[in-house]
Amino acid sequence: QVQLVESGGGLVQPGGSLRLSCAASGNIFSINVMVWYRQAPGKQRELVAAFIRGARRDITNYANSAKGRFTISRDNAKNTVYLQMNSLKPEDTAVYYCNAAISLRPGARSYDYWGQGTQVTVSS
Repeated sequence: QVQLVESGGGLVQPGGSLRLSCAASGNIFSINVMVWYRQAPGKQRELVAAFIRGARRDITNYANSAKGRFTISRDNAKNTVYLQMNSLKPEDTAVYYCNAAISLRPGARSYDYWGQGTQVTVSS
């Protein structure tokens, strides 16, 4: 059984910072991609940032709204991905979800797993 558990959400004033964490646990062989999504009330879920483990180097991708303010990083030993969010704006308010493509054994395909989400509210 694989679980993704997010933490670090909360209420912050505009201009403030938060650091989200997503820890994967269970019978994991490898994690190829870890992604942060968010969903604001009445809106579709959107990709915020992705961390892709490459053969030679890791690759990070960001939504335009996150570039220059958010940083995604990963601790491979802990199967954990982080999202450092700086200069937060009210429009960043949303439930943030962690998603990971995980292989359970060598040579097997990856499956998508989702966390339960963590609320981020940016308000004065």
